[in-house]
Amino acid sequence: MSNLITDPNLVNADNTYAQLIDAHEGLSDEQSQALNARLILVLINHIGDDAVIQQALAAAKSIGQNN
Repeated sequence: MSNLITDPNLVNADNTYAQLIDAHEGLSDEQSQALNARLILVLINHIGDDAVIQQALAAAKSIGQNN
């Protein structure tokens, strides 16, 4: 079983963020939400470890509750 990596782990976070924003350019809100959902499913499939996915879901939910 692996653990979720929560420390910064991107080589070029600014570039990755820019690519994410660019992917949404010109999309309606509905299309943007659908893109996010597809991206999440692709990344969940890539992770493939149920325990890590559960940790990620809990972390995302926890972060969202702080707002």
